[in-house]
Amino acid sequence: MHLIEVTNKKLLNEFIYLPEKLYRGYPNFVPPLFADEETFHDPKKNLAFQGNDTIKFLAVHNGETVGRVMGIIHHEYNARHHEKTARFYQLDFADDRAASETLLKGIGEWAKGLGMTKLIGPYGFSDKDPQGYQIEGFEHLPVISTPTNPPYLPKHLETLGFRKEFDCISYRIRVSEKLPEAYEIIYKRVSENRLIKLLGFKTKKQIKPYIVPVLQLVNEAYAHLFGFTAMTEPEMKKFAAQYLPILDPEFIKVVIDANGQVVAFIVAVPDMSRGFQKAKGRLFPFGFLYILSEQKKTAQLDLLLGALKPGYRKRGITVLLAYAMMQSAMKRKITTMDSHLVLESNAPMRAEYENLGAEIYKRFRIFGKDLD
Repeated sequence: MHLIEVTNKKLLNEFIYLPEKLYRGYPNFVPPLFADEETFHDPKKNLAFQGNDTIKFLAVHNGETVGRVMGIIHHEYNARHHEKTARFYQLDFADDRAASETLLKGIGEWAKGLGMTKLIGPYGFSDKDPQGYQIEGFEHLPVISTPTNPPYLPKHLETLGFRKEFDCISYRIRVSEKLPEAYEIIYKRVSENRLIKLLGFKTKKQIKPYIVPVLQLVNEAYAHLFGFTAMTEPEMKKFAAQYLPILDPEFIKVVIDANGQVVAFIVAVPDMSRGFQKAKGRLFPFGFLYILSEQKKTAQLDLLLGALKPGYRKRGITVLLAYAMMQSAMKRKITTMDSHLVLESNAPMRAEYENLGAEIYKRFRIFGKDLD
């Protein structure tokens, strides 16, 4: 078992497409869009590479590639939080102790050589990248932008001395015509408030003027969360360009104040996981048709992103957004919603979901280990 550093296009292609080979027999594997993966790993297109140290390894045994891993040192984040932390990301391997041990040892030695004292992961450049390993709820398919891994991967990390750094959870929300009575009262009061306005959209053209203000609000509202890195305006535009093609205007809700400033929003998409599976991670020649077809017939809605401006809590705005999203979901015969990943420690957001009767049905874990 030995490591090969990814230093050319051929090795990079092997790195990108390796999960397809490793997890071919795993029924819940949902491939990413490989075109997006190619963009992610291109420093000319992915601005997150600027100012950070990175490395990629392939693990090879008897001439066969059996694993991969990416190492990241996010210098701006470390400086801001007074840390010397390295991250491992896209750690995938066959169910082989030698493979996992070799990959993590390689990243650990690389990180120590650059003065780092701790290794955490799976964690990318920011929380916008899929984070953690799934550890519970394997009977349910992963949704867009969440980890997709067999159960054996996190077990290897525990065997190698990695421990829980923090967990993220996903809630399943039942779509109901009737919200809890308290919500109905709050909704009526808030909807009559002339100082705020709920916006709905019918076309993607109507959405575009709100993209940057919405992502600026994300920067403001998420600043205190673990691992969050603020987006620059060029990164916002890139992020928008990546996701705009799959967005459905019906499932975008924005709240503005009397001055037209965005104070809250929520974005969701009809689930497309089975479409991604059928497309095998490729849009062409027919992959995009599988994805579109799945979005039209699914009964699940996946929440992608949402934020509330600090200072606007306990004003009923989240109730306004929840009510509007429920109404849109019912129109499309949606029966359940996935909350996406919520930090286990994010008590206000968890309370919002639990007040709606939501249940935790998946759990994801970020692991950490000191570099002795």
